[in-house]
Amino acid sequence: MTENVTLSDAAAKRISQIVAADAGKQALRVSVEGGGCSGFSYKFDLAEAPADDDVVISNGDAKVLIDSMSLIYMAGSEIDFVDNLLGQSFQIKNPNAVASCGCGTSFSI
Repeated sequence: MTENVTLSDAAAKRISQIVAADAGKQALRVSVEGGGCSGFSYKFDLAEAPADDDVVISNGDAKVLIDSMSLIYMAGSEIDFVDNLLGQSFQIKNPNAVASCGCGTSFSI
């Protein structure tokens, strides 16, 4: 069960590029941690393999790993990759967030 977390095509393409460039890594891990200017923040890491409590979300050959605790806060979210004048970044479009910061990596529920 993925709790309806989705991975955009743009994010999948970028994840595939990043993973291909880093030998031994197979997926992008997204987790939610306490802290940040709005209460919670997203953390992005490369992972070699899923942990026992990870949910695997796929789009093509791109994989995202989310642990079961983080998944609670991310239900219904879309993981996207944005490339604009402000730069390149992964962004989480989280319908549960009632507030977020300008950098897009911190939120509150």
